[in-house]
Amino acid sequence: MNDRHLNWTPNLNIQIHRQINEIPAQQWNKLIEGNNPFLRHEFLNALELHQCVGTKSGWIPCHIAIFEDDVLKAAMPMYQKYNSQGEFVFDHGWADAYHRNGIQYYPKLVSAVPYTPTLGQRFLCKPEDEEQMFPLLLQSAIQVAEQIEASSIHCLFSIESQHPFLEQAGLLVRHDCQYHWHNDNYTDFDDFLSRLSSRKRKNIKQERRKVAQAGIQFRLLDGHTASEEDWNIFNQFYSRTFHEKWNTPKFNLDFFIDVARQLPDQTFLVLADHNDQCVAGALMYRSDTHLYGRHWGSSHNFDSLHFEACYYQGIEYCIREKLSIFEPGAQGQHKISRGFIPTRTLSAHWIADPRFEQAIEQFCKEERQAMAERISYLETTTPYRKDI
Repeated sequence: MNDRHLNWTPNLNIQIHRQINEIPAQQWNKLIEGNNPFLRHEFLNALELHQCVGTKSGWIPCHIAIFEDDVLKAAMPMYQKYNSQGEFVFDHGWADAYHRNGIQYYPKLVSAVPYTPTLGQRFLCKPEDEEQMFPLLLQSAIQVAEQIEASSIHCLFSIESQHPFLEQAGLLVRHDCQYHWHNDNYTDFDDFLSRLSSRKRKNIKQERRKVAQAGIQFRLLDGHTASEEDWNIFNQFYSRTFHEKWNTPKFNLDFFIDVARQLPDQTFLVLADHNDQCVAGALMYRSDTHLYGRHWGSSHNFDSLHFEACYYQGIEYCIREKLSIFEPGAQGQHKISRGFIPTRTLSAHWIADPRFEQAIEQFCKEERQAMAERISYLETTTPYRKDI
């Protein structure tokens, strides 16, 4: 495959880039809605620079960029994949079906932020250019898929506003469920608690009290105030979490430090201290409107400390900073009782082989129905008072 020029249209130059630093950072960032930290050039470049992605991990960058007279008009973060790790939209059954029929499922193409199940644009362009650029980006991705004989293209955790185009273009849609907290113009944490049923309110107060009575104190840091030693300690917590689950950490100390330096105001690090020793940490990032919970780790077990560091400190941050939504990460039905509500997430899939496309389409239809029923039930279990 030609890594530079995919094809030409009048006045437009469509390119494929194996390194995002080949694309001007300032122009890339101008296409991002709401200052989403994970789509920013700095974050994606740090993934590549510190070898969090690449041949070894099975996430090989092949970003699409469309230029007009050297001005970036549209882009698509995209990766050539040889596994399904770090995606959080599970297609192992699809890969197995291909294998049983003697057909290669990998490579495939994935438009997503590696290891990061957060909602965001997958087609980057200005709103006024969507009608022209969305089809060009999709056509370019399909052309790349055909050149490398990929089985499929997957747009994971794409924002809902981009799905009408994806569905009209014939991509298959999958639904899943996450749990998000919404800021109803709360004045403080007690105001938030007042909207909950008495039992749930009492439970949260009890959890917070246990942490306070244990003598835990919190340091709330950003990229300006967190020291290299703070990041070293947090990285140890983060790595320990993965090792305890017999897994390999996806990020590393240099990555965390680099992103904090490049995006200091979008970094929120919560460190928990006990008897002058740091015992746990939670890392979050923010956009102009959202807070995103990402990583957690600890060296000691304290009752309810995870809930305090990962959820309640984040909720207080959103109220203080007037952020609208807190996405604390994938999965976790236990989040409902702590104020997070079930939220549908979307992904879209292009399948090259029409024989498998038909079977997968039926699977997606049944999965969507099951997910709708599940979300409908979960909505009846939210902790918010019915009398307000």
